[in-house]
Amino acid sequence: MTQPYDVIGLGNAMVDVLAQCGDDMLHDQGIQKGVMQLIDMDRAVDLYAAIGPAREISGGSAANTLAVLTSLGGTGAYIGKVRDDQLGQIFAHDLRAQGCDYLGPWAAADSAAETGRCIVLVTPDGERSMNTYLGASEHLAAQDLTDVDFAAAKWLYLEGYRFDGPDSFAAFDQAIAATRAGGGRIALTLSDPFCVGRHHAAFLALAQDHVDLLFCNRAELCALYVSDDLPHALMRAGADVDMVVCTDAENGVHIAHNGAVQHIPTHSVDIIDATGAGDAFAGAFLWGLCAGHTLDLCARMGNLAAGHIITQIGARAMVDLRQLFRDHGLI
Repeated sequence: MTQPYDVIGLGNAMVDVLAQCGDDMLHDQGIQKGVMQLIDMDRAVDLYAAIGPAREISGGSAANTLAVLTSLGGTGAYIGKVRDDQLGQIFAHDLRAQGCDYLGPWAAADSAAETGRCIVLVTPDGERSMNTYLGASEHLAAQDLTDVDFAAAKWLYLEGYRFDGPDSFAAFDQAIAATRAGGGRIALTLSDPFCVGRHHAAFLALAQDHVDLLFCNRAELCALYVSDDLPHALMRAGADVDMVVCTDAENGVHIAHNGAVQHIPTHSVDIIDATGAGDAFAGAFLWGLCAGHTLDLCARMGNLAAGHIITQIGARAMVDLRQLFRDHGLI
């Protein structure tokens, strides 16, 4: 059958609230720097009151990835639960404006859980510390996916953050089985080392049994394989997964495939905000893969997209990434 979507993404539907702050505020608020922490609605309200001027930008890790892929000309759809409120409408509108179909589901306007938001505190070194109220997104369940034609996708892209929810495992299982039934393949991003720690056994089983393409960074992969030795972790991951794509900050990216590990370097840039770097990398890489490019070229495009994202505030690109690739001779 013809598959109309290159990628269907499944993740936490979020609106990012970005604010700049100093390390002293992180200390005063008890926030661990550089990682994602889950918070409740009361904490979200208190933290919002404590920050300075902020910008609200549609986000969500997998949604950011799909936005990059579709902005480059790929075909994509996204699944993530929002409430039918102002932030939910903004989220859906912004995603559709990037050329990505939003498949819902919607929680009712009178639902107790509001649309999720992530308060992202960016310190002067560009590091981002994320404080996430999952809201309606937490309650995505298998029954929300019954009307989704996963067989219409070449790839299903699963966001590791989405594991934080009571019905997440069942929803993932259903989406995976439906995608496999249509001949599609499965990609997973580990999202965050603390996320890996919370769901270590489930992530490892998913990688070993179902995943064809694993996106991660050094810290996440080492957490998954409980090793400080990146080459060792890459070797083990390469035995479990067909393609392992591990970003390593200014060191570029390592790809484990067909029993070998390839390193693709990158160029350092001045970091303004690291939010969304991994999401942009995955979006550009997946677009290149679906367009038939080599893994080396996919990685170079991913590096360039991520390198651009960290030179701006926010996780959605403010330039034409396809033209950026042309300017650098990649397409």
